[in-house]
Order: sequence, then structure tokens, then C-alpha cells
Amino acid sequence: MSESLKNPARYTITAALPYTNGPIHIGHLAGVYVPADIYSRYLRLIGKDVAFVCGSDEHGVAISMKAKKEGISPKEVIDKYHTIIKKSFEDFGITFDNYSRTSAEIHHETASEFFKTMYEQGDFIEETTEQLYDPEAHQFLADRFVIGTCPKCGNEEAYGDQCENCGSTLNATDLISPKSTISGAVPTVKETKHWFLPLDRHEAFLKEWILDGHKNDWKPNVYGQCKSWIDDGLKPRAVTRDLDWGIPVPVPGGEGKVLYVWFDAPIGYISSTKEWAAREGKDWEPYWKDENTKLVHFIGKDNIVFHCIIFPSILKAHGGYILPDNVPANEFLNLEGNKLSTSKNWAVWLHEYLIDFPNMQDVLRYTLTANAPESKDNDFTWKDFQARNNNELVAVFGNFINRVVVLSNKYYEGIIPVPNQFSEIDLETLAELKKYPEIISSSIERYRFREAGQELMNLARLGNKYLADEEPWKVIKQDEERVKTIMFVALQIASALAILSEPFLPFTSDKLKQILNNSSSNTASGANWNDVSSKEILIPSGHKIGQAELLFSKVEDETIQAQLDKLQATKKANEMANKEVTPQKDTITFEDFSKLDIRVGTIIEAEKMPKAKKLLVLKVDTGLDVRTIVSGIAESFTPEEVVGKKVTVLVNLAPRALRGVDSEGMILMTENADGKLVFVNPDTEGVSNGETIN
Repeated sequence: MSESLKNPARYTITAALPYTNGPIHIGHLAGVYVPADIYSRYLRLIGKDVAFVCGSDEHGVAISMKAKKEGISPKEVIDKYHTIIKKSFEDFGITFDNYSRTSAEIHHETASEFFKTMYEQGDFIEETTEQLYDPEAHQFLADRFVIGTCPKCGNEEAYGDQCENCGSTLNATDLISPKSTISGAVPTVKETKHWFLPLDRHEAFLKEWILDGHKNDWKPNVYGQCKSWIDDGLKPRAVTRDLDWGIPVPVPGGEGKVLYVWFDAPIGYISSTKEWAAREGKDWEPYWKDENTKLVHFIGKDNIVFHCIIFPSILKAHGGYILPDNVPANEFLNLEGNKLSTSKNWAVWLHEYLIDFPNMQDVLRYTLTANAPESKDNDFTWKDFQARNNNELVAVFGNFINRVVVLSNKYYEGIIPVPNQFSEIDLETLAELKKYPEIISSSIERYRFREAGQELMNLARLGNKYLADEEPWKVIKQDEERVKTIMFVALQIASALAILSEPFLPFTSDKLKQILNNSSSNTASGANWNDVSSKEILIPSGHKIGQAELLFSKVEDETIQAQLDKLQATKKANEMANKEVTPQKDTITFEDFSKLDIRVGTIIEAEKMPKAKKLLVLKVDTGLDVRTIVSGIAESFTPEEVVGKKVTVLVNLAPRALRGVDSEGMILMTENADGKLVFVNPDTEGVSNGETIN
């Protein structure tokens, strides 16, 4: 039985490499990058040796697809989005020690070395298999160039490598009714040769390492997905592809083929570490080869199999590398009730957020942490974003700090007073304060970032309650000496918040340290994370603080409405793009058309058809007579709404019995841009019932 490292010498933290086929959105942040950054910042604060690495994933089918769609080269795609992604991360405060890219020479060398070493060791098997082939594009269809029906859940838009609806990992040939995303053609099957990683060879190792070794410390969603895969029996997995974009297969017979992106991409963590170490004058090997290093992968749930089964099998087969101690994968974040989608533009894009909400990085960090999809899919809404900001950050955290700083400047010109005798409530409050580092640490180290963030807010609540109960603004009139002690205690809480908030609210932490006029850029008056629980004084008497500044600003309704309007416009655009135009019917002659007798009429009576959800029974004055017409509009209109309405009627349609009622014509209808049913109305001015429409 293996167990997690209790006191590792160093940490290697990886965050999933984002595809450079689009910008970063809030789903990526909530699932991977915010929790990974909280964890890395925390470890640095407690004095740990950390390498936090990431980089752009610039190979694979997603890049080729984006290039084809935009009519540019793959190189232009990766350069465009790598720049956007890297700058967004920097502006948002994600503290990677190194952010690399898989197009870098060091990565090509590292991935090629891995493949050649494993090839020479006999770790691959070579097979000729049947794969899907696009007869119109004249190319083999790698994973994401194929969509079809998932054989496990019935999702009709599953990809050739994965169903994003149920999370199942697939092969393209598993899909029901597959079609090419390049040409739309139905693919044929053609033989091709590839190298495979025989996962079945590693089954015994994976059972022992995962099922026995990590049953109690891996998240249930991670452990459960791995167990399901292992229980089903592991099968060989291709590690090469027939593509013209990627790292060329570096062995004889590999001409015209590239490394499979899921062989190449995780090795990007290693090449990024090498790049960082070379720049910083460090040795990269201990971060990947020393058993006293703790390796943690932060990913989304769709990448569990690759990081827990495939990549560890590659590391084990190659030899000499440590395996991940934990893979705290998150579930998915939805947006306003719908699944986030890059292709449908249904997202809150990070680079756009940073423009729309300048200097409000921490508000998004806090909201995504408070609503993180740690154990189930969660939903981001703009109303919740507003409420988290206004009711928690502004009203609790910001309010406490503002009162403390304003009162300190008002009573003591910003100089921290010397306290007098501490009351029982003072001592209880200071004792409670000292518990928070351990409480928050425990949550972070168990990857419970939502819980940790709320404990930080509880510390701010402790400060607010202390001030509200002690009321220094009233006591100052009777007992000035008592107020000195109250303000001294309150300032210790403010100082603790400046330290403990850094992993969660780094920009706020920096601003608060400036307000408190601290000498160190990382800690309050030289105090660190552990000092909050061990030191009697975090910020001393006689120290002069600065003037009050608002840490957070209220988000107004009109700001939120603008974001909702933007999403609504996206939704309408998607509906219009996906709306199928009814094909033109067979050509008719003028004589055929002239047989239609279309006239103006008025609905004079209407009632619902009994036991029929969609039907209204109408009495229509056609100018020729009053006749009964049954119309399927009951889900769009009430009987009262249609009485008196001028309508366009096809009067010489043969009668048809509907639920025992003879319908003697047809009311002409259509749908508007919102998909709502509307009448095809005649120009009613001066038009009488019975007038023909030509």
C-alpha cells in the first residue's frame, strides 16, 4: 500500500495544457487554473520548493480544424492563441513558474526522446488497423475529424476520441453513423500502420498503484473513472496518427505520421520544467525523478484517463520518473444553465472579462472558487457573480478593512496604538484568529478550495462581528483607552487577512499590504503564513498605516444586464445559425399556383379542442361563409388572443377530419427570428373579409 508523501522536499505542480484553438474561458479557470494557482501560491507561502508549470498544447487535430475553419495555417493559429492565452494568464495573476509551448524545440526533443527510448525498449507494438478515411478529402480521419453517435449514451455529437456528454473515451471506429467534420462525407474504412502502447501490459501495476494505493486519497470521480477503465480490461492505445501537423514519428517507418497529441502533450510538463530550470540555473531532474518530490496534476474530468492511466504507463515504461501523487480533477462548469462551448461562443472569455471588469480579477477568482465544480457540475451565473461581490467581498471583507483603516486614521492618525489590558472577548477573538491558518491549510492540502475560500471569508466575518459587538465609535466617547485595545485587535485581524488572502485574492492581498504600509512585498510587516498562528503580534504598535482605499467596488445591475444581453445575442445567433431552412419544394407551374384560393378572413370564435394540447377550433368569417378551421396554435395563443384577428386563409383546401371535427381550410402561419409562431397577416387597412390575395 502506497500513501501520499507526508513531507515532500519539493512539489511539481502541473496545470492541463490548454489547446491553442481558442482563448481561455471561465470553465478552464474554475476546473484547472484557479485551484492550481491557489495551491501553488499557498505552498510558496509556507516555504515549499515549487515548480508550477504549464504551456500551450499546439499539436493535434483541434489545431488543424481551427486552421481549416479560419483559412490560415496551423502555425498562425497557435501563434495567435498562444499570445492571447499567455497574456490572459499573466494579467489574471496565474503564477506559473514557466508557461511554455509544445511547438518549442525543447519539447520536440523531449517528446522524441521519450518515443525513441520506449521504441528501443520494445514498449510499443506495431499494428496495421482499419481506420476511418475521408474519400472526399483524401485523408485519414484522426479523432476530432470525426463526429457521430456515442455508443454508450446516444449523444449525436460525440468525437472520435471522446464523448463530452458522458465523458467516455472512444475510438473513432466505435461511433455510430460517423461523418467527417472536414467534408461531411460518410467515411470509409482503410488500412494504416501505427504504433500502440499496450496498456494491458501495465494492468497489474495500475491495479496496485491506483486501486490499492490511492483508494482513500484520490477524489471519488477520479478513482471511480480509473477503476471503471481497469475493470473493463485495458487495451492497446495508438500513440501515432496520420496527420501533417505535430511532432514527426522519430523512428524508421514513421514517415508521414506524427505523435498522438495525448502522447506528446503530457510530456510538455517535463519539457516546460526543463525550460524553466535552464533559465533559472536549476537542475530539472529532481522535480521529476526524486521520490521525495510530490507531483500533482490539476485537470478537468475529461482528462482523467490520460493523466491517471496513459501518462503514468508511459512514465513507468520509460523508467526513471516519479508518478503523480494526486490528480484532483474537477467536474465541469456550465454558464447560465447551458454547457460552455468554444465553437458556439457560449462562454465568458478571460481576455474579454479583463477588459469589461478592469482591476476585478479577484472577484472572478473568488466567485469561481466559491462555486467550483469540485464534486459535481456547477453553474456560473452573472447574478451569482454580482451577489458574491456585493454581499460578501464588498459587504464583509471590504467593509471590515475599510472600517478598521478609517477609524485608525481618525483616532490615531494611522499609527497603531499600544493596547491596554485585553478583555475576555479580546483574548477569545485573538485565539480564534490563530486557528485560521491551520483550518485553511487543512482544506487546501485536501484540495477543498471552496471550503478554504469560505474559511477565509469567515475570518473577515470574525473581524466584522468583533467591531460590531465592541462598537469603538461609541466607546470612544466614554473610554478612549479601551478603544486603543479594540483597534489593536482589529488591526491584527486585518494583518492576518492580508497574509491568508494571498492564495485566493492576490491582487486584494497586495493592495491591503500597501494600505497597511508593510515593508515586505510578500508578507505583512515581515509576518508569514505560519506566523499568524504562532506570533502574538502581526503588526506592531507604533507602525503607521496608510489611508483607506476601497478593496472592492459594488457591481451595478446595468453592468450585469450588459453581460446577460451579450449572452442572449450569442444565443440568438446560434439559433439562427443552427436553424435549418426548409428546402425548396418541387417546381410548380403558374396554373398550379392559380388553383390556390387565398383570402382575407376574421376569426370570430375560438375554443380549445378537448383533450388536445396543440389544437384550437376556430370559426372564421371568410367573406364567403363562416367555416370551422382546426389550427395547431394552442401552445402559442389562447382563444381570447385570436378572436377578432384578421388572418390569411387558404379556403379551397379539401376538408379534413381532425379528432372528429371537419377542418375546412388553413390559417397561414410562420415563425419569427425568435422561433415564435406568428400569423401571416394581410394589410388590414381597407381590406374586407373575402378579398383574395394574389
